Amino acid sequence: MFNKPTLLFLGACIGLLIFSHFFMEFAFPKLLRLFYKPGTRKGKQSMNKFSKALKWGIFLAIYPLIGYYLPPPASLNIVQERLFIVLAIVLFTWIIIELSNVLRYIFLEKYTFDKEDNLRERRLVTQVAFIRKIFIIGVVVIAFASILMNFESARRIGTGLLTSAGIMGIIIGFAAQKSIANLLAGFQIAFTQPIRIDDVVVVEGEWGKIEEINLTYVVVQIWDQRRLVLPINYFIEKPFQNWTRTTAAIWGTVFIYVDPTVDVGELKSKLKEILDATPLWDKKVQVLQVTDWTEKTIELRCLMSARDSPTAFDLRCLVREKLLEFLQKNHPETLPKTRVLMEKETAEIKK
Repeated sequence: MFNKPTLLFLGACIGLLIFSHFFMEFAFPKLLRLFYKPGTRKGKQSMNKFSKALKWGIFLAIYPLIGYYLPPPASLNIVQERLFIVLAIVLFTWIIIELSNVLRYIFLEKYTFDKEDNLRERRLVTQVAFIRKIFIIGVVVIAFASILMNFESARRIGTGLLTSAGIMGIIIGFAAQKSIANLLAGFQIAFTQPIRIDDVVVVEGEWGKIEEINLTYVVVQIWDQRRLVLPINYFIEKPFQNWTRTTAAIWGTVFIYVDPTVDVGELKSKLKEILDATPLWDKKVQVLQVTDWTEKTIELRCLMSARDSPTAFDLRCLVREKLLEFLQKNHPETLPKTRVLMEKETAEIKK
């Protein structure tokens, strides 16, 4: 059976655990709203994760005070044990990482993507995301080194490794040169920004948006919801199209092929009528020109502008449909056709 001091100690630990969880679950969110009210779903998720880390953080921070005022038996006193120190380092690292995530959303929620020209916002999101990843790597490395410093055997291993650091450095350098190149490319992309989060790009013949920029790879969301994963140095070493490098606005083209007898002036008027009737057009560019003439058809190019690439795609489809409908109903004879001229020669048969 447990004696009275042990029961008091165990009761105090359980009470502290209940208090820390109760406080972080109910009181802490209300106190935090005085300083920060999450405006997005991801912001709320970051707050929940931070609260979970702090639940255990409060417990581990106050736990030594319980042992000071209510000394536990030797079998339960883990404050001086290495396990307690390791747990404290791990928990403190967890809290710092979750806090950095909260700070990220506090900063980014001042900026919104819900506008036509969101170039500045996409630039900031890209830089903050990459800097946070580097920060997390640094925190984890420091935490791991701190844990190793608490074990004498790990110190001896470290001393042994230092004697062969030169050879190991060369081997690791050759083995990790691609990873290092990707990491350096990530730094270059984060600050020179040939791509940003939510940029519209054409890579490997695929059209899509930049969904993630990680330390060594980039995820492109293809228009049909597939994901194209590319090494990050791909965007440094190979050419690609960025449709939103300086602005989201873009021009769209529609090519139609008709008989040379078509009235081009009437089609120009119809194009203007179509564009004026749709909110997809941003009212900046509207052109219809004859760009080619073959022995069978003429090529007409319709040029129109839109506020972004998805809107431009919808606008191009609309113009094709409306012009085709107009020609079918009003001038079906101007649709492409093949002419065959047959001549019949008659000859008088002399008898």
